[in-house]
Amino acid sequence: MAAPATSHEGAGIRLVLADVDGTLVTREKVLTERAISAVARLRKRGIRFAITSGRPPKGMEMLIAPLQLDTPIAGFNGGLMVMPDFSVVQSLTLSPDCVKKTRALMRDRGVDVWIYRGNDWIVPDITHPHVARERRTVKFGPIACADIDSITDGVVKITGVSDNPDTMKQLEAETRKTLGNNAFAALSQPYYLDVTHPDANKGSVVHTLSRLLDIPATQIATLGDQSNDIPMFHASGLSVAMGQASEAVKAQATHVTESCDDEGFAIAIERYVPGDSK
Repeated sequence: MAAPATSHEGAGIRLVLADVDGTLVTREKVLTERAISAVARLRKRGIRFAITSGRPPKGMEMLIAPLQLDTPIAGFNGGLMVMPDFSVVQSLTLSPDCVKKTRALMRDRGVDVWIYRGNDWIVPDITHPHVARERRTVKFGPIACADIDSITDGVVKITGVSDNPDTMKQLEAETRKTLGNNAFAALSQPYYLDVTHPDANKGSVVHTLSRLLDIPATQIATLGDQSNDIPMFHASGLSVAMGQASEAVKAQATHVTESCDDEGFAIAIERYVPGDSK
């Protein structure tokens, strides 16, 4: 674990940006009272709070009220950013060519393909086990489409789904190599590979929030647990990896906290954002 913050580290933080799954919420998708209290204390100190996720913005609606969110919500890793009233701030879509190539790569690896267009979640088979799990997470259901290959326009994100972690890591590398600068591809969970517009990544979320909220990136703290969180670690002034993150992810963060199931989010706020205490 990284060394505790010195007295000056994190000084001047004006915005905390957190990943959702595996960071802000537990593995069982629970937002704990301690996490809610940590965000409330930030607000009292004049430090703003924002969230970003591979989820669609609609899939984060349940967090708006308990956290009293008033900042842009970055869904699809920044591919669709909305205000808490769901008015659109930014929408970035993949080119039809990228959609077709991505879908072919996933099919060649035997990986299931989900399509996101706007707030619509489109799947070929609603009986797939991961569909039920995702429905419980985002609190809304998908649209079934037998001819998912016909969808090429207006796609914000494509997600590949497989329970084989080795396959997913190989697919991540292969997708990045094939698509190059035409898309951004990263694992959001060991079983999800998200492919978005090249500017739809969490590093860009930091820069967009910096511009919209007039807060220098050096005064933004970020928290996450997966490889798709690394770009925001690099873009921000202070970063914290969750305790259950891989060693590769931890190595890219300023600090490492406890796991998401052991109040790692709240502990990180208490430990690394100066002036906060229980």
